[in-house]
Amino acid sequence: MTAPDRFGDLLRELAPQVLGVLLRRYGGFEECEEAVQDALLAAATRWPADGMPESPRSWLVTVASRRLVDQVRSEQARRRREAAAAAREVPDADVAAAPGEENPGDRDDTLTLLFLCCHPALTPASQVALTLRAVGGLTTAEIAQAFLVPEATMAPRISRAKRRIKASGAPFARPDAREWTERLGAVLHVLYLIFNEGYAASSGPDLHRRELTAEAIRLTRAVHRALPGDGEVAGLLALMLLTDARRAARVGPDGTFVPLAEQDRARWDSAAIDEGTALVSQAMATSPLGPYQLQAAVAALHDRAPRVEDTDWEQIRVLYGILGRIAPNPMVTLNHAVAVAMTRGPRAGLDLLEPLDDDPRMARHHRLYAVRGHLQELAGDGDAARENYSRAARLTLSLPEQRYLRARAARLAPRPG
Repeated sequence: MTAPDRFGDLLRELAPQVLGVLLRRYGGFEECEEAVQDALLAAATRWPADGMPESPRSWLVTVASRRLVDQVRSEQARRRREAAAAAREVPDADVAAAPGEENPGDRDDTLTLLFLCCHPALTPASQVALTLRAVGGLTTAEIAQAFLVPEATMAPRISRAKRRIKASGAPFARPDAREWTERLGAVLHVLYLIFNEGYAASSGPDLHRRELTAEAIRLTRAVHRALPGDGEVAGLLALMLLTDARRAARVGPDGTFVPLAEQDRARWDSAAIDEGTALVSQAMATSPLGPYQLQAAVAALHDRAPRVEDTDWEQIRVLYGILGRIAPNPMVTLNHAVAVAMTRGPRAGLDLLEPLDDDPRMARHHRLYAVRGHLQELAGDGDAARENYSRAARLTLSLPEQRYLRARAARLAPRPG
């Protein structure tokens, strides 16, 4: 790993911890987050030239605190806050603890900060952006680039999210027992969305956005460290690892998409597969069954099959049937239909897809037509399959998927007599 990569990874790990220290000391999410971003930028500029300080987190806390105090001093309308902040300015060490309390600088506030960024006052899109900014340590420009939108579009979205957090009056603390389950579910959903956008980019020239999958896995590991006994947290981490293990084999030498059935399994990451399988096996043996565990169990069955023909489709069919009962959604139906087709025949799978034609969420989703085309091709209906592949290609904004779907359609085109 190069020095810039090492510094970048460390800064992303420390960003939520430093922000947590400032929030507990000063309050004011937007002001504290801006100060932390300034400190991260200073570290990225100075550390490669001057060397890493003995205590990187203390260095960041000190610089961010001074930036925050400078901001307060520049605002005459906030003189009272200036006096309170200046009187408690942080020295060149971690924040001092009150008598009988743990040192706040020793806490890892990643989970608490994730809960704050996933506040119900925010839309899912704003939760994702704010999580990447405040917890992931990514700059606004990096987030905008990852989602292929102008920085001028992303910056107001993040600013609005910060203002809503402030207006909500949400304290910097883990939610009480009443809110815990719902908010943890929102946190996991946001991490799942970040991972999915990185693993199968919804638009643009690249199939993957490695910076997003890596960040989603890193943050989910942090949640798992904080909640090691939660089966769904373990299930989500397992799902990410088992899915990401196949990443290198999903792209051909020319950048084309390679479907699961055609991938070179020797290129899969065996260490990630082993870790993910162990995680989901332990979770399913010791915790109430949940959607992420079920999806991870399916991914493990795919990953553990030495050859595509060794895939245990019957067990996958059963798992998707259970998933469809406890967490029904169109994507589960699509995957269930494929498993049914592999065990009961393509016509049985096609029958399962029919209700999705009336689901407004799927009206313009390319995957419905791609799956239908695949099952029609298996059933020997080449004309219908070609039509659905072509329709899927027109609907997707992912250039690698467009090329793949068009190639499938072209392969089924009638040959001149």
